[in-house]
Amino acid sequence: MSDAAAAGGAPLLARLQAEQVAARKAQDRGRVLLLGTVVSEARNREIELRRALTDDDVVEVLRKAVKKRREASGVYAQAGRADMADREAAEAVALEAFLPAAVDPEEIRAAIREAVANGATAVGAVMGAVLPRFKGRVDGAVVSALVREALAAR
Repeated sequence: MSDAAAAGGAPLLARLQAEQVAARKAQDRGRVLLLGTVVSEARNREIELRRALTDDDVVEVLRKAVKKRREASGVYAQAGRADMADREAAEAVALEAFLPAAVDPEEIRAAIREAVANGATAVGAVMGAVLPRFKGRVDGAVVSALVREALAAR
């Protein structure tokens, strides 16, 4: 059992750290840097929360890291820096491997229909009812797009 798991920490964080050690042994500098950055961001989040991280907390850190890299990839692509855009996109894909499986869009649509049936008619109200059910398992932008699609179809 790892130190983080033994201390009641997040097994996902322990997995990230183990992957970083493996990358270090394989002398994969890019992966070591990427995982080191994410582990550092997770540790900073732990300090911010003043408690041990849960897997949900680590997933949140990973989702932010993926989002940041996707946005950077888009900016680099617009600036004509395909090499940098490709690197950022590859890092986002590498981090997504640590995220839990994505939620089926039909499951999200069912939750949206339920929220609308319960009286939520504005985007914010529907989002407020749906997002907590899928916390850490789905990107808010995906839910937002599905909510707007459902409300437009009414």
